[in-house]
Amino acid sequence: MNKRKILVVDDEHHIVELIKYNLAAGGFQVIEAFNGEEALKIAKREIPDLLILDLMLPERDGYEVIRCLREEKATRKIPVIMLTAKGEEVDKVIGLEMGADDYVTKPFSPRELIARVKAVLRRVNENTGREEVEPEEIIEIGDIKIDSQKFEVYIKGKKIDFTPKEFELLKFLAINKGKVFSRDYLLEKIWGYEYAGDTRTVDVHIRHIRQKIGDEDLPHYIETIRGVGYKLLPRETRQRSCRS
Repeated sequence: MNKRKILVVDDEHHIVELIKYNLAAGGFQVIEAFNGEEALKIAKREIPDLLILDLMLPERDGYEVIRCLREEKATRKIPVIMLTAKGEEVDKVIGLEMGADDYVTKPFSPRELIARVKAVLRRVNENTGREEVEPEEIIEIGDIKIDSQKFEVYIKGKKIDFTPKEFELLKFLAINKGKVFSRDYLLEKIWGYEYAGDTRTVDVHIRHIRQKIGDEDLPHYIETIRGVGYKLLPRETRQRSCRS
C-alpha cells in the first residue's frame, strides 16, 4: 500500500523535524521545504496528497503559495493545512478565503495536527468515492451548473474556479436544495470533524461562494437562516429577499 505523501513547509527546521517525525510514525511519507519558492517547485513536481504550510515564509509567504497552487490545474485540488504563529483572526480568514482547508495555530499539539491531517485526507477519500456512484453528474440550478465528475462550476456558461472546499460545500447545498443545514452540521459534513466550534469557517466559505456565483446582489441563491445556518433555494422558489 502506497503511503500518503505530505509536503511540510516551514522555515523553522525544528518545526519541520517535529512534524516529520510524527507524520512518519503515523505511516506517512514526508517531503519538506523551507521557503515558499521551494514549496511551489516541489508541489508541482511531486503533487503531494496534502500540504502543511506555514504562513510566514521567506521568498514567498504562505498566502502567495496558496494562491499559486489554486491557479495551477495540477495543484489546485491539493488540500492545505495552514500553520501560523499569529493569533489574529484575520490571518486565518484570509487563508481560508484563498483556498486553505484548515488551520492550526502555533504552538500546536502534534497529535491534534496529525488528527487534522487524517481528517482532511479522509474527507478527500470520501468525496472521491461518492463521485463514482453519485447518480446526478450534472447539477443545474438557475445560472449555476455543477459538473460533479470534472469538479467544475459554470456560471452563465462561464467556468469559475472554486477551491475544493468551496466546491464541496456548494455541491452539497445544491444536491440538498431547499433544506436548511446548521453551520455545525456543514462543518462535520464537509470538513469531516468538529472544528472546535469555529463555525466562522463556514461563513467565510459561503461568502466566497456568493462572490463567485454573483449572489451578492438579487436574486439570492444561498439564503441565510438567522440563528440556524444556510440553504440553497430551489430555482422555482427563489424570490426577492427582504434581507438588507
